[in-house]
Amino acid sequence: MSTGRSARVKPSRRIAAILALATLIIAIGYVALSVLQRWEVLASGVLTLSVLVVAAWYVMTRRGAIRAIAAVVGAAALAGFVVVMVHSDTVRVLIVGLVLAGISVAAARYALHSDGPLPVTAAPPASRPVLLMNPKSGGGKAIRFGLAERCRALGVEPIVLAPEDDLRELAEDAIAGGADLIGMAGGDGSQALVASLASRAGIPFVVVPAGTRNHFALDLGIDRQDVPAALDAFRDGADVVVDLAEVNGRTFVNNAAMGVYAKVVQSTDYRDAKLQTAAAMLPDLIGPGAAPPTLEVTLPGGEHVAPGQLLLVSNNPYRIGQLGGGATRQRLDGGILGVVALTVASAAEAERLTALELSGRLSRFEGWREWSARQLEVRSSEPVEVGVDGEALVLEPPLRFVSRPGALTVRLPLRAAALRGSTSRRPAGNAATVAGLWQIAFGARAAGRENGK
Repeated sequence: MSTGRSARVKPSRRIAAILALATLIIAIGYVALSVLQRWEVLASGVLTLSVLVVAAWYVMTRRGAIRAIAAVVGAAALAGFVVVMVHSDTVRVLIVGLVLAGISVAAARYALHSDGPLPVTAAPPASRPVLLMNPKSGGGKAIRFGLAERCRALGVEPIVLAPEDDLRELAEDAIAGGADLIGMAGGDGSQALVASLASRAGIPFVVVPAGTRNHFALDLGIDRQDVPAALDAFRDGADVVVDLAEVNGRTFVNNAAMGVYAKVVQSTDYRDAKLQTAAAMLPDLIGPGAAPPTLEVTLPGGEHVAPGQLLLVSNNPYRIGQLGGGATRQRLDGGILGVVALTVASAAEAERLTALELSGRLSRFEGWREWSARQLEVRSSEPVEVGVDGEALVLEPPLRFVSRPGALTVRLPLRAAALRGSTSRRPAGNAATVAGLWQIAFGARAAGRENGK
């Protein structure tokens, strides 16, 4: 049953969703009534118009292969509708139908997209910019791309970590020495550490994606494949203000993961054989001989739950399609934590969970709960193993998670800043469907949900 609450949808988006659905219905009704006596024209006209509008909804709100397929289908439907109407000598019906279809598509685009971009301001030049870099991170990306030499050419002081160096000390020394713009070339754990120091000092922070996954860079709109391009932020950049999150005083930029399912998704075999790996490992993790879950959290409705398989707390909510990766955040300035709790009661449920994951429908699993909060306390009877931005830690309970809204100023390359502006009205969660419009229009949430057993 549902244990959660609906996220608020702007009235203007709700009105737009109603308009999108209503104009489609009106268009179909108009075409049907106009050619009521000609059943072959009625059937083909209604079908092609309906397919055209729904395909256009997908083109406006999806990316990748789905968008390409929808574009082809929509183009074919448009051609079919025009041919049918012209051939049947009903040009007036063609024009009215296309006008109504255009209104429906425009309204759906507004309803199914997020509310706006991160505020972007012009960045003043730095007098003493510094970039710390871990030469071993990401398989040696800093060395491979010659970041130190590129920094010197830009007038940026490069600080390369040696094996005996302490990253925190180097960053603190750089800030104490007058650095007014500091960056980190490394993984997300290193990014979080230096970002926390930049936040405390009140200076901008530059993200250079020289780690392995670089999830923070991804959600900022930085091209993870073009590592040197991130250095443009030092020369000609723009500032955005984003949130940080903390657990027991430790800053993280992405997420903190707890629970036994994290062991499954971290397995080296998981990416290549998800269903088989989960089915093989989970019986040992949740079976009769497994240790009982010790974590406990309180849901927004007051119910206490024990998420034994996974508890994920993130700096702003994720759109989660797969537990093993690929999740993104719609925004980084929402001032909230995203929370996901997963309970798997049997090996059979584990197989069902993995099957739903493969099809991108994790939220339909009966043991899946998802909500947001400004703070969260995780209780346990023993020390808690936590993966914080990919780094394994053991923390003493209770674990207190808090969001720090607007805590960090990130300086982005102008190209990334422009990309954030052009994609600021991005699809809201997984709602870019007929069902998504219906949810927005008639009271359900635009994105995310909280499920329970």
